[in-house]
Amino acid sequence: MQMLYDSDTFVVVQILANAPEDSAPAPAIPELARHGFEIVDKRSGKEVYLDGSWAEMFQQRLSAWAQKTPTQKEVEDTLEGYSGLAHTPISLH
Repeated sequence: MQMLYDSDTFVVVQILANAPEDSAPAPAIPELARHGFEIVDKRSGKEVYLDGSWAEMFQQRLSAWAQKTPTQKEVEDTLEGYSGLAHTPISLH
């Protein structure tokens, strides 16, 4: 898990699910890696997990931002667009 962005309104975390550890033996049955991004809307207390094609599209956005650094407003506006998908309440474990 890697924190990519943290502001007063949003948190974005990249999750490398099923990523093998250096010391872990290879599984007998191959596992499908489900990498993705979690976007937390701090205002509503809800989150959305992007995987599959949603994660690929978000990764493309991140790659574009790596080429041309966005303003904080551009980042916040983009994340605001994903916040409509956030329906899962955040809970503490």
